[in-house]
Formats: sequence, structure tokens, C-alpha cells
Amino acid sequence: MPITSVAVQSQGPYAAGRSFGTVGAYDRVDGVFHFAVDPNSKANRAIVDLSLAKRNRQGLVEFSSDFVLLVPAARSRGNRRLIVDVVNRGRPRVVPTLNLAEPTPAGSAEIPEGDGFLFARGYAIVSIGWQWDVLRGDGLLGLEAPEAILLGVAEQDGRAMVEIRPDRPQRTRLLADRVHRPNPTAHRDDPTAELYVRQWEDGPATLIPRERWRFAKEAGRDVVPSDEHVYMESGFQPGDIYHLVYTPAAAPVVGAGLLAVRDVAAFLRHPSESNPAVDGFDWVYGYGVSQTGRLLRHFAYLGLNVDEGGRKVYDGLLPHVAGGRMGEFNHRFAQPSAQSMPGFGHRPPFSDNDALDLFSGESDGLLHRLRELNAVPKIVYTNTSAEYWRGDGSLVHIDARGERDLEPAAESRIYHFAGTQHIDSRGLPPPGSDAADGTWGRHPPNVVDYRPLLRAAFLHLDRWASEGVEPPPSKHPRLDDGSAVSRQVALDALPAIPQMAKPDPEQLWRLREMDLGSAAGRGVGRYPVQEARDYPSFVAALDSDGNEVAGIRLPDISVPLGTYTGWNPRHPETSSSRQIIPMQGSTHAFAPTRSARLEDGDSRPAIEERYPDRRAYVEQARVDAKALASARYLLDDDIDVVVSALESRYDELMAAAGRSLD
Repeated sequence: MPITSVAVQSQGPYAAGRSFGTVGAYDRVDGVFHFAVDPNSKANRAIVDLSLAKRNRQGLVEFSSDFVLLVPAARSRGNRRLIVDVVNRGRPRVVPTLNLAEPTPAGSAEIPEGDGFLFARGYAIVSIGWQWDVLRGDGLLGLEAPEAILLGVAEQDGRAMVEIRPDRPQRTRLLADRVHRPNPTAHRDDPTAELYVRQWEDGPATLIPRERWRFAKEAGRDVVPSDEHVYMESGFQPGDIYHLVYTPAAAPVVGAGLLAVRDVAAFLRHPSESNPAVDGFDWVYGYGVSQTGRLLRHFAYLGLNVDEGGRKVYDGLLPHVAGGRMGEFNHRFAQPSAQSMPGFGHRPPFSDNDALDLFSGESDGLLHRLRELNAVPKIVYTNTSAEYWRGDGSLVHIDARGERDLEPAAESRIYHFAGTQHIDSRGLPPPGSDAADGTWGRHPPNVVDYRPLLRAAFLHLDRWASEGVEPPPSKHPRLDDGSAVSRQVALDALPAIPQMAKPDPEQLWRLREMDLGSAAGRGVGRYPVQEARDYPSFVAALDSDGNEVAGIRLPDISVPLGTYTGWNPRHPETSSSRQIIPMQGSTHAFAPTRSARLEDGDSRPAIEERYPDRRAYVEQARVDAKALASARYLLDDDIDVVVSALESRYDELMAAAGRSLD
């Protein structure tokens, strides 16, 4: 068994001993899993540079991973189902999301219980660290990765690329994506290191002369050499996009994180005395959001759902808001948090099915290797409008030529949550904060809360895997019925909305054909990446209000109080206002009265023109919510959750206009 020991650091009651329905109280166990994996095992051969890592006396490669386990205190009251929460940049996500909890404050190790949705049903949850560069501690879970020994390997056999996207002028930046552990440069005076700048996402790249920047940092009034920073006297300008290509000093085996995700599930599943959940579990599900949704797609593509003993690991996967991409999870010098810069995570395949790729001419699919191993789990892919508008969402179900719809594999469902943005707007960093690089929108963020739809999707995944009850049909934009259109067509279809700023279609994100060099097949990239033709991008068609017609439409969209988009231009104060923020949508409320909309030049009917009064509005919202529940896209128990949120929004809009409420 690859997990050799479990170091429990703390154990005690979760949520102050709160009792959840008939399941009762939960325990929380914090600790570290220690691994030793066989680099020669067939199950591990897909992991780049694992064979180059230091080995112990048994010839195994060791590493360790943080974890938090939440499990019923009375084990017999649980439902014998385990959710593996593949943490997003170190942060546990599945409990706050599916339990409709308030966002966790930065630096907090608490996992808020919210309304107890998962716990009242008896699920156990393990949050697992898998990312080598996370700054562990303060509630962040990470991985202590093994390091590849590259002695005798030519320096040109692999370099790293760091992306810098400031929203304010800065002279010093860390050699890391976001605020993570940097991978220091091997040589501060390296003449082969290169810094490029673009004015927009896919604009032409300009090489900045080497004498204009250096590996250094500001220290008070001085500038001092630094292996972990890059400094430019003229400053990194807001709105511009910089790519620094250099040779790092260390080569962590980044793909060890994928093995941690696999082997934690396998270990906890099977009963043993060293298992913190002694009796194990009958069913195991993997949940990943955004970055880790892409990781689950990568996990499936590499065929990793089989452990060293040849046993299937996960029964079901829920990759949420992953779009059509994978990520920097398994190549030399990879930075797992990187999402936008072109690289390994932007390569095909994009869909489940074996499909001829437009550019390579090869046939491949996400599930090809797992099908050969007879280890395909049930998979539910869920996406918002934001993944479509950033250019890759439609590649999950439309072929790379943009000519035909691709049906999901028999083991999969694909759900698009219409008129929504990447994550709950309450979880966004405040404008101007260090965490807000490139995430400061011109318009208010999209306020539609899709989490009730995600709860239904998860329960359907469980019943599908454990009982054979099929989920409702896939629901997303399609070419064959005209509900999938180009982004230009969608922008042209928008009605006249006051103060709405539209993005420049030429500066929208997209995926392109790319060449990472002759060694890319063994996980060693050549940078900067050589890019060529675009893959096609489609979004949902719009109705006369500017709301999406395809996908699962909450009453927020079918009985609207405004227009809700999957895009939001950058705020003018951060420059480059014609670009979008790829994870944000926007909200454009209807005018409360006809006179107000005419005064503003709003072509959309006002709230009072649509709904006779508050009671009529709420009744229609409830009718639509019940219809969604009848179609099984929403849980009966969540009808009131959805309608209550809309009641509050109606009241806020009318009260702001000074209108009386009945």
C-alpha cells in the first residue's frame, strides 16, 4: 500500500459538536499522509520524472500530504460514502460549496458547516493536499513533493514559464503563479532567460531587452539580488500580460500530487487498523472545482483510476467549472496554479469521446486509457457561462472543427448552469487586494447562486454509481438546435442596457493549436510556446433580455429581474478594459419602473411591466423552480432556497427605488 503511515496531528469534535439529523455529530481529524510509491509500477508510469526521483532502500519514492478528515462520530450512522475534496490552491471547497456556507476568511483553518447538507446525509469528507507549491499552514493543505535529480540532463531540456498579470504598477514580482512557493532561478545572470509582454490575452508577444530586468527584489529603498523574484525598473504595467521564461533550480515531481489524490482514496476505502476511518467505505467520489476540476480531467486522461494493486479507485468524479482544459499537473517545472498562459493544460483532448483532433490528426479522448483498463468512473461535468466565454467550455461537447455536437460518453453527463459565473461572487477577493490581480470587474459580479443545481448533480452522481439510477439528460448549448452561437453573435444580440460595456471580441480568451517542442511527449516543454490556429469557441444564444436560452435555467434566468452574463470587462482603473476577467460574470438589473427605464434608455421591460406585484413574481418563480425539480435538475428540498433568494432580490431592487412592497 503506497500510504506507509498516518501522522494524526489533532482530533476532536467538528463544528463544536453540532448534531446533524439522525447521523449525529462529526469528528475532525487533521494530519499528514506519508507515501512510498513504486516508480516501476505500471500504475505510476504516466508520472513525469518519477523515475528520476531519489529512492529509499526499498527502491520507492517518498512524499507526504496534508489532510483533513470529517467523519461521523458514530461510524455506523454514516452512509459509507466518502467524498475526496481535491483542495483548490490549498483550500477545502466541497463542504462550504454544497452546504451553502459563507466563504471562509483568509488564513482560517475552519471548514464552515453551513446548512449541514452533506452531514445530515452521512457523507464523510477528506480534503487532501496535492500541490507542491502551496504555502502550507493557516488552513492551506499542500504536498511535500519528491524532487527529480537532473544531473547529466542538459539545461535546455526543460524550462519554466511564469505569468505576471498585474492590476496596478509593480516593480517586483515573485517567481510563482499567485502567492505560492517560488521555484528559484538556477542562475541570476542567465543570459538565456527571457521576458515577454502582450497587451491582451492572445496578442503578439514582444521580447523585453534583458538589460531592462533582472532577478532581484526591492528591499526598502534598495534593490537586491534574489533567486526568487524578478525586478523591472520601469515596472510591470496593469493590464499587460508578462511571461518570464527561465531555468529553475529545482525539479519537483509535480505529478506526485495526482498519486496522492489516487492513493488517499484507495487507502481510506479499504478497512485497516491504520485507517482513520477504520471500517473503510463502499463508495468513493472525487470533487474538484476550477483548478482541481481540471486536475480530475487530467487524472482521468492519464488513466490513474487504478491503484498499484490494479483496483479501481473512484466510483464517480464531479469536475466542476473545469471547462475543456486540463492543467500544469504533470510536467517538468510545472506550476499547478497556472491557468491562462498557453501550455500543457491547453492541449487536447477536450472531450470524453475518441474524436479526431483538428490539428494533430490523432484520435484521442479523456477516457481512452481508463476504458482500456476497465476503470471508467461515472462523471458529471458542470460548467457555468464563464467557462464558455473564456473560450474552452464548448470544447467539452462540440468537436474541434466547430462543425458538430459530440454526445457525452455513456458514463458521463454534461450540465451547463445558464447565466452564471465561475464561483459564488461572495468568494471573490476585494478590488485592489493582492489576491485580486486581474479579477476586478467593471460591472457588479453575477449574483445568480447555482449551488442548489450542483447539490442535485452530486446526489445524482452518487445514485448513478451506487444504485444504477441514471441522472437526467445532459443539458448545454448545441449546434443542432441553434442554441450554441459564436461570442460575436451573442454580443451583437444584446439589447440596449444602460452603462453596459462590452468586451472586444478580438481580445477574448481562446485556445490555440500549440507546439511545445519535441520533448513534450515526455513532459518537457519548450517555451515560449509556439501558437497557431484557434480552436472554435461557442456560447449559449441569448433571449430578448440578454439571458441565455441553453442549459439549466434557474428561475433567476427564466423569471428574471435582470440580465446575467458570464463575462465582465476589466475595470478601467486596472487598464485594458476591453479584456474580460475570465472567471467573473456580471449583473445588470432591470429598472423597477417604466419611467425609470425610459429615462435611462433601457430597452428591457421594467419589473413593474413584467410582474403585476411581488406575489405574482414569487408565484411564477416557484412554478419554474418546481418544474426544474420535476425534471430532477433541482432537489425538492431546495425549491424554497431558490425562491427565497429571489424574493430577497426583488425586495432589494424595489426598495432601492422607493417602491412599496405588498
